[in-house]
Order: sequence, then structure tokens, then C-alpha cells
Amino acid sequence: MTLTVLNVAYPLAPVGPDAVGGAEQVLSMLDRALVRMGNRSLVVACQGSNTAGTLIETPAEPGLLDEAAKRRAQDAHRTAIAEARARWPIDVVHLHGIDFDAYLPDTGPTLVTLHLPLEWYPPAVLRPVREDLWLHAVSAAQQETAPAGSILVPPIPNGVDVDALSETRSRRNFALVLSRICPEKGIHLALDAAKQAGVPLAVGGRLYPYQTHIQYFHDEIVPRLDRHRRFLGPLGFFAKRRFLNAARCLVIPSLAAETSSLVAMEALACGTPVVAFPNGALPDVIQHGRTGFLVDHVDEMAQAIMASAGLDNETCRAEARRRFSLERMISSYMDAYEGLARLGARQPALETDR
Repeated sequence: MTLTVLNVAYPLAPVGPDAVGGAEQVLSMLDRALVRMGNRSLVVACQGSNTAGTLIETPAEPGLLDEAAKRRAQDAHRTAIAEARARWPIDVVHLHGIDFDAYLPDTGPTLVTLHLPLEWYPPAVLRPVREDLWLHAVSAAQQETAPAGSILVPPIPNGVDVDALSETRSRRNFALVLSRICPEKGIHLALDAAKQAGVPLAVGGRLYPYQTHIQYFHDEIVPRLDRHRRFLGPLGFFAKRRFLNAARCLVIPSLAAETSSLVAMEALACGTPVVAFPNGALPDVIQHGRTGFLVDHVDEMAQAIMASAGLDNETCRAEARRRFSLERMISSYMDAYEGLARLGARQPALETDR
């Protein structure tokens, strides 16, 4: 079955191979896979995005990302989706944003990937009433947190391209954080732990212009930076791969319930152990004492950073290859697309019969 799929990004974050957020990276992987497999890929995303298929670009918000900016971006997305559906015979619309309900089409086969903790979504949006609207989590651990009354199809676990991520590179004596810069990611705790461990730390990530994120960066991150603890800014794919393959460990100090942690999977694909708080799905990704360490506080994190050099890099890489298959993820999404497309193809006939 040849498909036309319209993927819709979160309105305030660009997508592409160099995207920072997990949702944006998954969308980009699906876009490339659709094109590679001979399907038509359409993507609604903001200016600055880079797609393999047809990009339907909406304006980027240039200033502070406040409620007014969010509403403007949502309005632009709503218009772009409607225009795309009028122009192309779209089989499935696939939404990735936490605010998907602000521009959700009223009709037609629609898939919604819930990339973020389920408690961050209004409970009502997790109870779809249409047969052709499917919502799903990205891990079993995330699905288990669904509030009563939620209607979700089975999870589609994330995967990573192990072959594209892995490269031969000498290990160096530094720890690494890759993250959005915001309070719930707990980056200041990783800085404290690395300093306590006496290990240099590099922080790669994007600071989006939300007021709370900017204040967090200046209040909690900047005062902790020195010549051994550096902020690198956002890293594109090739820079990210270079740092992941060289680091002694990746540190994930997130205080949020991580739904899957694509970055942990990427680290393991590079043979790099992961040190993390056991929040959300992270205990399912990291095998304590084998591919990383799960810790409960900063002191334990410091000890784990020091101990991470004793873990076997090839074991990490082998586990990533065995457990976090990109091909499996892509196949699962294609199955969902085809199931929704078949459902949509039946609807006109049912309406004609009445």
C-alpha cells in the first residue's frame, strides 16, 4: 500500500536530522522512512525545519515563547493542516505536539503520538470518541501511567539508528549531558555531581526562549559553569555523535517521568554507559551495573560517573542493537498508518450505503 502521510510537528520546535527534542527526531525519522519506502511524506512544521518529504512551513516565532506566541503558532498550524488536506489525498494525519488538540482535524484517520508524560496532557484529550482517532504512548512504562478512562492503542516503542550513531573514537575523560535547557531536566544536578566526582562535564542542548527556561539557565546553569564544566549549545547530529562516542558516560539528571529517553538509547548505541535518576521509563532502558547506573541523589550520581569507565562499551552497543531497533519502530508506525488508512477507505462506502 502506497501512502500519503501528513506528519505535524509541535508548532514551536523545528524538525530535521539535527533536531534536539525526541518528538522532533522521531518525526524526522518517520519522514525519511516514508520517502525511502516510496510513500508521500508531508510535514507541517515551523520555519527552520529540514525534511526529506514536502515541508509545509509555518512561521517561526522570533521572540519570547509566551501564550500569545503559542496561539499564533497553533493558528498557523491549523490553517496549514486544512490547506494540505484540501490539496492532497491524505491517508493519515500524524500529530506529535503536546498541544495537538488545538489543531486536531475533526475528521479523517488520525494518529497521535504522546511523546511526553501523560499527566502533562488534559485528561479529556486522552479519551477520543472517534473510531479513526488513535492515541498511543511510546513505552509500556508511560502507558501504565494513563489516567482512568484513557483510550490508547498499544505503545510503539522508540528506536534509534545504531549503525548511523556508532563510530570508532577514543574515549576521553568527560561526562556528557544532552538535553533541552529547562528546570525539569535537572541539569544543575549533573553539574554538581560532575564537580563532586572531579570529572569534566559538557552540556549540549537548546535553550528555547520561554521565560522560565531562560531564568533557569541564568540562575542555575551559568553560575555552575567553569573551564571544566562547559555549555556547548545545541549539537547537530554529527557533533552529537562525536561527543557521545567520546564521552565516558551520558548523564540524565531529569526530574520528569521520561517516557522513553531517546538520548539514552542513542548513548548506548554509541557504546556509552548512562547514569540517570530512575524516573519514568529509564529503568527499562538502562540495565543497572551493566549498561549504566540508576541513582537516587547527587552523591550517588557522582560515584556512578566515576564508576562508569569500568562498564563495557561493547555490551552497551550490543544491547542497543538488540533492544532499540529503528527498523522495528518504523515497521510499527507503518502498520498503524496502514490500519488507519484502511479504516478511512471504508468510511465513504459506509456513508454511501445510508
